[in-house]
Amino acid sequence: MLVMLMLGVCAPASAASSDGYNYSYWGEAVPAPDPYRAAEVIYGPDLNIGPLVSPQDMYISSAGLIYIADTGNNRIVVLDKNLGVERVIAAFDHAGKQDTFNQPEGVFADAKGHLFVADTQNRRIIELTAKGEFVREINEPKSTLIRQGFQFTPIKLVVDKAERLYLISRGSYEGIMEFDSDGVFSGFIGTNRVKFSPMDLFWKRISTKKQRDQMEQFIPLEFNNIAIDNDGFMYTTTVEENSNSPIKKLNPSGVDILRSKGYFPPKGDIGTLEVGSFPGSSIFVDVTQDVGGMYSALDSKRGRVFTYDKDGNLLYMFGGLGAEQGKFRTPSAIGLQGDRVIVLDKDNNRLTVFEPTRYGSLIRDAVTSLYNGKVEQSTSAWQQVLKLNSNFEVAYIGIGKSLLKQGANKEAMAYFELGNNRENYSEAFKRYRKEIVMDRFGSIVLSIAAAIGIIIAIVKLARRRAASGYYKEVGPLKNPFYTMLHPFNGFWEMKFEKQGRVKIAAVILFLLVLLTIVKRQYSGFVVNFNNPADLNSINELKYILLPFLLWCVANWSLTTLMDGEGKFKEIIMATGYSLMPFVILYLPQTLYSRVITADESSFYYLLDTVAIVWFIALLFVGTMTIHQYSAGKTVLTMLLTLVVIGIMLFLGVLFFSMLQQMISFIMSLYHELSFRGR
Repeated sequence: MLVMLMLGVCAPASAASSDGYNYSYWGEAVPAPDPYRAAEVIYGPDLNIGPLVSPQDMYISSAGLIYIADTGNNRIVVLDKNLGVERVIAAFDHAGKQDTFNQPEGVFADAKGHLFVADTQNRRIIELTAKGEFVREINEPKSTLIRQGFQFTPIKLVVDKAERLYLISRGSYEGIMEFDSDGVFSGFIGTNRVKFSPMDLFWKRISTKKQRDQMEQFIPLEFNNIAIDNDGFMYTTTVEENSNSPIKKLNPSGVDILRSKGYFPPKGDIGTLEVGSFPGSSIFVDVTQDVGGMYSALDSKRGRVFTYDKDGNLLYMFGGLGAEQGKFRTPSAIGLQGDRVIVLDKDNNRLTVFEPTRYGSLIRDAVTSLYNGKVEQSTSAWQQVLKLNSNFEVAYIGIGKSLLKQGANKEAMAYFELGNNRENYSEAFKRYRKEIVMDRFGSIVLSIAAAIGIIIAIVKLARRRAASGYYKEVGPLKNPFYTMLHPFNGFWEMKFEKQGRVKIAAVILFLLVLLTIVKRQYSGFVVNFNNPADLNSINELKYILLPFLLWCVANWSLTTLMDGEGKFKEIIMATGYSLMPFVILYLPQTLYSRVITADESSFYYLLDTVAIVWFIALLFVGTMTIHQYSAGKTVLTMLLTLVVIGIMLFLGVLFFSMLQQMISFIMSLYHELSFRGR
C-alpha cells in the first residue's frame, strides 16, 4: 500500500490541460486534466424549430426529457433523451380560449410529467399535462405574510413529491414562496440572513431617524435559482458576490444543511482575482443535483461549472467564457442527463452537451462507489485518478476514507496527511492509537513507571545538591530558572547581585529560535497548519531576533528619557530571561502534539496561552525591577515602547524606500549618460 502511495505521489501530471485546475489546501490553483469535453453543440435550427431566443431555464427529468424555457420566443421546448424534439408548447387552451406565455423564465416537470411554467411577465404559474393541456393557473397570492408593495414575478420553481410548489419571485428577499398541493400560499422558507458590518450597525444606532431612512437598508439577499433532489432537499443559489455560502441545501423546513468540510466553502473560484477582466468571486446562477451526493453549480461570471461531493470538496471544474466549442457567452442553466452535463447559453442561444473524459469518469466512479459502500472499487478508481493527476488532494482523502472503512488505520493516516484532511486523520489516528495501546499495554505501563521513577530521582538529587550548597557555585546558570518562579527575587538578583549574564540571555534567545523551528516543522499533523513550502529557518531569526532587538533598543531609548535606572545590557538580560517559558514549554508541547487527536488539542493551545501570559508577566516584573518603576509607570513604559517600535519600523521602511528610489534614479541617470555618450 505504501509503495502504491509513493507511486501516486510521484506520478506526473502530464495529462493536465491548460484550462483545467483545482485548488490545493493552501489555496493555490494547481493544474488538472479536463474532466469533461464538449461533445455536441445544438442550436434551434438544428432541431427544425427556428432559433432559440434568450432561453433562461432548463430542466432535465429522471427519464432524460429536456424542458427548455425559450423565453424570447414565449414557448416551452421539450426534447427527448436523444436530443430530438418531443414537443413545442407555444399556446394552450384555457377556458375555451387560446392562451400564451409571456417571457417565461422557469420550467419544471413533476413525476407525472406535468409541466409547471413560471410565466414571468404574465405574473402567474401555469400547470400543464405532459401533452400540453391546461390544468390550472396560480396567480399572485393574497396573505398577511406578504409585505405591502410586493410584486409577484415568478422566475424559478420546483415541485416535491407531496405536490408542494416552491417558487422564487424576482425581488422577493423574504425567501422561497411555498404553495401547498392546492396552490394555496403557505409562507416563506429559507430566508437568507441579513449581512452587515459592525460599523454600519454603529452608525445606524447613533443616526437620527431621517438619516437612517436615507441609509441603505439591511435586507436579505434574494435567491436566483432552485433545484430539488429525489429526497426533497432543495439546492439554491443566491445573488451574492464574495459570499461564503452562495449555495444552500434546504430541508423542507428551510434550514440549510449543506455540508462544507472541504478546504474552502463551495463558492467556485477562491482567492480570486482582485485584478483582471473579472475580479471578485464566482456568481452562481444555477445548481443541479447529481448521483452519490454530488452537485454542480454554474458560474455566470466566468462561465465555469464547479462540481462538489456531499462534503463540499471541489472535485473538478470545466468550461469558461469564449466563442469556441465548450465555452459560453452567458450561461443561464445547467442539468444532468446521466453522466452528461448540458449547459444552456442564453446569449449564444444554444445547448452544449458535455461528456466525461476518463479522468472525470474515474472521479465520478470513485465518489459514487464510496457513497454506495463499495470501498475497494472506490480505492481502485482513486488510485487511477492519482496516476492522471498527482496534485488532486481529494483523491488521497477518498482513498483514506476507503482504508478507514476497511480498518487499515495506519495506511489511512498516511493518505489523510497527503490530502491535508485533519478531521479524518484524527479519527484514523485515534483508532490506530487504540490498537497500539491494546497491543503494547504492558510495555507502556512499564515505560511510564520508569519515567516517573527517573523524575523522582532527579528531583531528590536536585534537593540534596541544593541543600549542600552546590548551586551557589552556579548562581548565574540557576538564575533564569529561579526567575521564572520567583520573578521579583530573580530580577533583583540579576540587577543588584550581578547574577545575570548577557551570554545566557543570548543562549536563551538561540534556544527559542531553535525550538520554534522544531515546533513549526515537527508538531503533530492535527495542529500543524504550516505550509511546508513556506517554512524557512531564516524567517524564525527575523520574527524572533528582530522584535527582540527592537524591543531592547526602543525600551532603552525611552527609559533614558523617563529616569529609568536600567542599563542596556540589563534590558537585554531581562528580556531574554522573560523568554524562558517558551523555551521550557515548546519541546514538551511539540512532543505532546504528536500523540493527540483534534479533540484533545485544547491543552496544546492552552500551553501557548500559558507561555504568552507567563512571558508578559516576567517582562513586566523585569522592566519594573531594572528601571525601579512603579507598576503604573511600567505599564505606560511598555505601551510606549510598542509605539516607539512602530515609529522605528515606519522610519526604517521610509528610509529603505527612499534609498531604493535614489539608487533607481542614479541608475537611470547613469544609463541616460551612457546612452548619450555613444
